[in-house]
Amino acid sequence: MKHVRTGPSALLRGAAAVAMALSAFGAFAAGGVQQLRDFVAGARSAEGEFEQVVTTQSGRRPQEASGSFAYARPGRFHWEYDRPYRQVLVGDGERLWSWDPDLNQVTVRTIGDALGATPAAILFGSGALEDSFELAEGGEHDGLAWAEARPKRTESGFESLRIGLADGQLRRMEMRDHFGQTTVIRFVRLRANPALAADRFTFSPPAGADIIGDLSGTAR
Repeated sequence: MKHVRTGPSALLRGAAAVAMALSAFGAFAAGGVQQLRDFVAGARSAEGEFEQVVTTQSGRRPQEASGSFAYARPGRFHWEYDRPYRQVLVGDGERLWSWDPDLNQVTVRTIGDALGATPAAILFGSGALEDSFELAEGGEHDGLAWAEARPKRTESGFESLRIGLADGQLRRMEMRDHFGQTTVIRFVRLRANPALAADRFTFSPPAGADIIGDLSGTAR
């Protein structure tokens, strides 16, 4: 069966949640917004695994994926799908690299242009939350305290983001885009502020890869 591949923008939306899964600041009694602020302020790096489900507005059979991630603020991350097929996203602080091993195709963009006003910009970047997002409490349900974030820029690519936290850790992220598609990511086996090798966030295009984008100023 032919797989429908996820583009870099969709991967970024998924990758955005990665950096929230990070540390044990704040108690469950704290609201979701305060816990989110504590995450962004206190977690400089993280690594773990994720499970992702994407459901279309029509409600047809969800697309399921899973993989692993690592990040170090600001602007450096490694987000990798291993199911249903491998796909790699690497931010090296200056550029975003997206590699499809099956096609041996690499897409490269400047990190600022790629992240824009996405959740990834908040979590992997260095800006204040309120610079690009309107935050609101989302209440408590399913044993989680929820924060809601709406982008101030209409070109952000998504409509709303809900972040579920408990005991100072992110447990779930739900995002709805402008097409009515909902992405839910659950985090497992998280480790906050680990020691990460610098080469975890570097990428060299494989031999023979079809490269799309600007490589000026980079070593090839």
